[in-house]
Amino acid sequence: MTPAVEFRNISKQFGAVQANAGVSFSVRKGSIHGIVGENGAGKSTLMSILYGYYQADSGDIWLDGRSAAIRNSQDAIRRGIGMIHQHFMLVDTFTVLENIMLGVEGGLVLDAHFKTAEARLREIGTQYKLEVDPQARIEDLSVGAQQRVEILKLIYRGAEILILDEPTAVLTPQETESLFDILRLFRAQGKTIILITHKLQEIFAITDRVTVMRAGAVVGEVDTQHSSREEVATLMIGRHLDSQLSRAPFAPGTEVLQVEHLCLSDRQGLKTLDELNFTVRAGEIVAIAGVSGNGQTELLEVLAGMKLPGHGEIRYLGQTLPYRNRTEADGLPALYRALGIAHAPEDRLHEGLVKDNSVILNGVLGHQHDRLFAAGHFLNPQAMRTHALELIQNFDIRPANPDLRVGQLSGGNQQKLVLGREISAAPKLLLVGQPTRGVDIGSIDTIHRKLLALRDAGIAILLVSVELEEIRALADRILVMCGGKITGEFGAHEFDTTRIGLLMGGVSR
Repeated sequence: MTPAVEFRNISKQFGAVQANAGVSFSVRKGSIHGIVGENGAGKSTLMSILYGYYQADSGDIWLDGRSAAIRNSQDAIRRGIGMIHQHFMLVDTFTVLENIMLGVEGGLVLDAHFKTAEARLREIGTQYKLEVDPQARIEDLSVGAQQRVEILKLIYRGAEILILDEPTAVLTPQETESLFDILRLFRAQGKTIILITHKLQEIFAITDRVTVMRAGAVVGEVDTQHSSREEVATLMIGRHLDSQLSRAPFAPGTEVLQVEHLCLSDRQGLKTLDELNFTVRAGEIVAIAGVSGNGQTELLEVLAGMKLPGHGEIRYLGQTLPYRNRTEADGLPALYRALGIAHAPEDRLHEGLVKDNSVILNGVLGHQHDRLFAAGHFLNPQAMRTHALELIQNFDIRPANPDLRVGQLSGGNQQKLVLGREISAAPKLLLVGQPTRGVDIGSIDTIHRKLLALRDAGIAILLVSVELEEIRALADRILVMCGGKITGEFGAHEFDTTRIGLLMGGVSR
């Protein structure tokens, strides 16, 4: 059978960085084809070339046996290629129908086109089990429903080749399985799906074949039914990965953090945190499971001093944190850091790093006034450089260049820099938001081992993650959040994906 897509010696360079180097492989028509690789392996660049965002420096793309010049995304759409990005491209205040029609309105007489489009949309929804109310506003839909809208948009525009970039990053397990059912239906009806993901369990649950990339090149290609996670992981990172994480027996110490009746409201007066009660002890990892947007971010911001709680009590090492009688949180993060509370935020690029500054400067960000790096008002450049080199070595940050702008690092290496900086401050309490979001399997292993080593050394860790496999690997105790409330609590031995997933989705029974 003629391949749906064929890449022939695709190369692409950005300055000194070779993003793709002679990439060649094909995607069978009517299949689900996975693409995996470490951060910076060239996966997204290759898909951006297929979708017309970038032009290859050399090489060709063939569609259905013919050479295809794809100059922009409009060319790609006309050729039946659609792409769903990790961050949805939807207008929150528009309806489903308005989002579907945006850019393809069809002329001046909108009413007639809207009626025709709505009828077509309902037909597609029924045919592909993608039912969504066309008149519902995006902001009122769940994350899973918003993703269905993105898929509807592609089908409405005639896509036969669908590219999905990390499609399950913000879904519950139930929503993920629903998405996979839809993808299987697409495959059965002859559509071709290209899936970019870091999650090997998804590769083996849904794909027919997987291409593995490393350093911009293809290093392997296997049929998933004849391969294993271990084989693919070894191809990805170029070495064998020990699947067992070493951890000392669970022996928690005294309570480091005590939260009682914690509440927080947004500017509209709606509660984002609603009567939270929990503790974190020394030598314990307490993980909070939940779909993004259910109060986890706000909780970490309150505990890190970035926001003032509306009500409740927060005690750290037996003392109430100094947030009383304040109208603004100015100065609290620095004060909390001085007390021994470290924070690796969920949004590393906007809250944890300054992308135009070097690794050296970002390595001391928030700690630049420490005696190690400064004397009075003057910084110590040599001490800062030495510290950056230690972070690079201890946390395997690549490239190993302390003068490089952080914006030039891959997401995984940015994450290792943030975590390395916070861990190196020797905290008593570590707050970690989405520690491995968008991070490749080799970096995930490095980060998990560092967190477990801290736990074994007696550090209290509060971890927020949407990845249930990550929570299973790290947590001693699990709290589930939905709608700003804690909806369930489990010991590590009680881990149950179905129960946790239901609680994440707001189903209490």
